[in-house]
Amino acid sequence: MNTYDLMKKYVASQAIDYALSLLAKDPQRNLVTLTRILELFAGGPNEKQQIQMARKAFEDPNHIWTKLAERGFSQLHESYRTRGLVNLFINEAYMGQQERKLRAEELGTPVPSLIVISPTMRCNLDCTGCYAGRYSKEGEIDEATLDRIISEGKELGIYFFVISGGEPFLREDLLSIAEKHDDAVFMVYTNGTLIDEHLARRLAELGNISPAISLEGMEAETDARRGPGTFKTVMKAMDNLRAAGAVFGFSATYTRANTEALTDEAFIDMLIDKGAMYGWFFMLIPVGKDDDINLMCTPAQRDTMRRHVINLRKTKPIFVIDFWNDGPMVSGCMAGGRSYLHINAHGDIEPCVFVHFAVDNIKNTTLKQALTSPYFMDIKAKMPLNDNHLRPCMIVDNPHILRDVVCRHGARPTHENAESVITVLADDLDKYANDYGELAETAWEREYVTGQAQRTHSPQRE
Repeated sequence: MNTYDLMKKYVASQAIDYALSLLAKDPQRNLVTLTRILELFAGGPNEKQQIQMARKAFEDPNHIWTKLAERGFSQLHESYRTRGLVNLFINEAYMGQQERKLRAEELGTPVPSLIVISPTMRCNLDCTGCYAGRYSKEGEIDEATLDRIISEGKELGIYFFVISGGEPFLREDLLSIAEKHDDAVFMVYTNGTLIDEHLARRLAELGNISPAISLEGMEAETDARRGPGTFKTVMKAMDNLRAAGAVFGFSATYTRANTEALTDEAFIDMLIDKGAMYGWFFMLIPVGKDDDINLMCTPAQRDTMRRHVINLRKTKPIFVIDFWNDGPMVSGCMAGGRSYLHINAHGDIEPCVFVHFAVDNIKNTTLKQALTSPYFMDIKAKMPLNDNHLRPCMIVDNPHILRDVVCRHGARPTHENAESVITVLADDLDKYANDYGELAETAWEREYVTGQAQRTHSPQRE
């Protein structure tokens, strides 16, 4: 980074830090001020348009985004304002985005906006259908390699790191890594069972790390998949985090058994009351432990969840994302380094946390080399995998593509029986893709093709 860039970063961070300092006093008015400052440093017309949309929302005291921001600034620890949000707005969204564009031009391929790292596959729970359940528990990414991955990422303009597993908080060095890289943002997928009052305080004090706690619904659904007593432990963890002022979210996996529970309004209301600021919904897919396609939600349930998440974003003061159904928001599949990649505990560099096939290993490969490997370049060349972004996935929506790239590049399974997704389950996944495809095509045409055209040409917008 040259002197001019450093000066821009300093000016931007000071301006944004000032605006953030005002938010606790008058959130609504100063959120509008913050958007005006952010617009000055926007990287291009798309970013400016997004910021202007946010400002319009924040000008309405009853808008869901305003309510969410007010919730956040009323409960977060000071460190999230001075470190976490500055890192997010300046390092990741502003300077990082510009750096990623430059590096992408140099490499001739997109640079992802985030990296998922699973430093350990050890876990203190044994959940039914765990996508990571068949990885060997032996061997981990050592602290030096973890540090190198993050450093290489930042050199490429990547400042957002997702930590998965296994149970990440079994790694005692995780907090020291976050402390060392205090210019980055870390989100940690965790089962929540290790978050006592002390850990909650440490997370809040660091200000650049946020746990997303896994649960499957209310007590009956969570304990059925995760073990008796897990729900109560998770509720206590959330209480500890809220009391400490830590920003946290949730992660929920919808299956054939619990989709109805997760779409019950009582579930999201409970999480809002607990203090969760955001949440991720994932569809269980037949990889890893118990790779049984009958555990998957039905095509109809998947569409129900899609519509439910859209409604939540309109009605509830919490930011929610559906990893599969929100394909239209990110123009389809993000894998293969287009927007993200996964490095497992053995160092294998996988296109996606659910695609358990690798060619390269971070122990003898750099991130740059992995991003430009024939395996990853081929995956990106096929994107979008489907013109219908409601069918983004190479595992469950376009399974022929996964079979093709794995075979073409000789990608090796990264754990025992990983190959079943392209062999034993191939016919079942083809059928699922076709069955869901019928629903998705109807929804895509109605809501994203015809619907978008109607919104674009409606009198209210002219």
